[in-house]
Amino acid sequence: MNARLLTFLLVLVDWISAAVAWGSFYYVRKVKLELMEFDVNESFYYGVLFIPIAWVFLYLLQGTYHDVRRLHRIKIFNLTFVGTVIGVVMLFFVFLLDDEINGYKQYYSSVFLLFAIHFSLTFIPRLLIVSNIVARIHKRKAGFRTMIIGGSERAIDIYNEIESLPKGTGNKFVGFINLNGVDRQLEQKLTYLGHIDDVEAILRSNEIEQVIIAVESVEHDKLRNVISRLEGGDVKIKILPDMYDILSGTVKMNNIFGALLIEVNTDVMPIWQRITKRIFDVVASAIALVLLTPVFIVLGVLVKSSSPGPILFFQQRIGKNGVAFNIIKFRTMVTDAERAGPQLSSSNDPRITKVGRFMRKSRLDEFPQFWNVLVGDMSLVGPRPERQFYIDQIAEIEPQFHQLTKVRPGITSWGQVKYGYAENVEQMLSRMKYDLLYLKNRTLSLDFKIMLYTVLIIFKGSGK
Repeated sequence: MNARLLTFLLVLVDWISAAVAWGSFYYVRKVKLELMEFDVNESFYYGVLFIPIAWVFLYLLQGTYHDVRRLHRIKIFNLTFVGTVIGVVMLFFVFLLDDEINGYKQYYSSVFLLFAIHFSLTFIPRLLIVSNIVARIHKRKAGFRTMIIGGSERAIDIYNEIESLPKGTGNKFVGFINLNGVDRQLEQKLTYLGHIDDVEAILRSNEIEQVIIAVESVEHDKLRNVISRLEGGDVKIKILPDMYDILSGTVKMNNIFGALLIEVNTDVMPIWQRITKRIFDVVASAIALVLLTPVFIVLGVLVKSSSPGPILFFQQRIGKNGVAFNIIKFRTMVTDAERAGPQLSSSNDPRITKVGRFMRKSRLDEFPQFWNVLVGDMSLVGPRPERQFYIDQIAEIEPQFHQLTKVRPGITSWGQVKYGYAENVEQMLSRMKYDLLYLKNRTLSLDFKIMLYTVLIIFKGSGK
């Protein structure tokens, strides 16, 4: 069963469980606690229809439906228990607190009853689904497309160790890539997919879901460069620990039957914040596109009258996980501004029109990118997207730049606010420091702070 179907099944089961749980609670509360006749009225139907939707939304924010295939029994128990506690408390204050009661004990009875009914009716079907997933993984009937980085004896050892385990750990090996083009001993067992220089393309073309880095952990420079090209994306990264890692306590065990591996987890933004961020992106962009329509018309007229050419400017940029997309801007330069090849603009660039100079200072040229946000190419806040031409140049000097392509790029960024437009590769590297700092400290509060600074720049017209 594929991931989308599993997610749909879990959402459907949760919705049905929540509806049955609320209906059962409503009946027992009326008949057993309040000693009244059971009356199927509008409030009952509304409760059975809308309260399950609220439960599913709570589970969504909780991260229950994120990567369903990686759920296990302990995790689903914790998610169900915590989610039920939060949901029952919210339902108590919204629906039960104003009930006419004979005493406070009836409050306690209602809350305990709702918790018991909802938890049991939710956890049991969830447990059956997750147990089936785990069983299929242990029997090696299901798993995650896995690639090994490294082709030496160390890579062979970890491959043999994982394959010889009595229970499957979820690794469905697709192939391997190497670092130097020489170590290809693993080719006797796995398909050679290419060199580390092409890792992003290899990940996409082979639909890789997790990577095991089988190089010596003492090779810190190689390890850092490899991880910088992988981390921050949707691919799970695991590395082999050395004795220092074990003694220092940096090994994170997530499978007591599996091989000893460190899972590299660099996403500092909790799952509920990531989901909230995307919801806010979509809602805010949709509202902006509607409310700013008069502004778009005025800016379109100004652009058209400033110089011959189209109103909008489309350019290919690199988005999340290296996927290219067409960014949309109001045109601020004369047409054919790059007929001699890719060129960054400067403060006194003669190619920029008078209207374009104003729009750049006030960031108004970026407004059409609300459409890019709405369709999922971009976010409101994130590292600014660059062209592959400049990414290649920057990455040669500082490989960590690849980390910025592991998240959705943004209309505005910390680097854009603090530094502005870059005029050359050196300035791009300087701006990159701010964006990396953002990447390592991403929170919703930081996003709102960056948006506030951006609004101030728009009104002041003080952008670089």
